[in-house]
Amino acid sequence: MSALTIRMADDKYQRLKALSRRRSTSVNKLIDEMATLLLAQADAEAHFLLRAQRGAGRQSRGLALLEKART
Repeated sequence: MSALTIRMADDKYQRLKALSRRRSTSVNKLIDEMATLLLAQADAEAHFLLRAQRGAGRQSRGLALLEKART
């Protein structure tokens, strides 16, 4: 496991500290959870972009398949 030092405005830190207290967790755990969410979002975006690239130029085929499924 790695240690990380970050700098942020005091008021932001105080708000995070208050949030962590309300959630009965530590600021460290709160930051870890936020990082996990951001990484999951980035992975989903990369996956979506990859699928979009693979489908580029195939719109008419996709629409035809949808039309066929509708009938």
